[in-house]
Amino acid sequence: MSFICHLFTDGASRGNPGQAGAGAVLFDTAGHELAARSLYLGECTNNVAEYRALLLGLQAALELDCTELEIRLDSELIVRQLQGRYQVKNEVLKPLFQEVKKLLLQLESWSVAHVPRAQNKRADQLANQGVDEGIANGSCC
Repeated sequence: MSFICHLFTDGASRGNPGQAGAGAVLFDTAGHELAARSLYLGECTNNVAEYRALLLGLQAALELDCTELEIRLDSELIVRQLQGRYQVKNEVLKPLFQEVKKLLLQLESWSVAHVPRAQNKRADQLANQGVDEGIANGSCC
């Protein structure tokens, strides 16, 4: 039996590189929020934060037994890399890309598409929450 989920993820980096966070939110097909995750990442680039957010969301999707996943990101770079339209040339991103591909293999099917930032507000909120929590806990600076 298929269980379709919609995953929105976002990474936030205050500076590039800078203090960063990851956010991911899963919805069912009716638009109900199934899971919301935020994570403080420490100092990294925005692209690393975007990949870490995607990994966070994929792990949540697998934990919830999502079998089909529609992934929505506001990072055109990562969308195009996952679609095979761009190569992953950055040495720091390569292992993150490989980890994402490994998790995607555990799904029956998946798709990825770019969405405007305005359609990714909840994931952006969670990513910034991750940064704020890290700063508040004295994890940075």
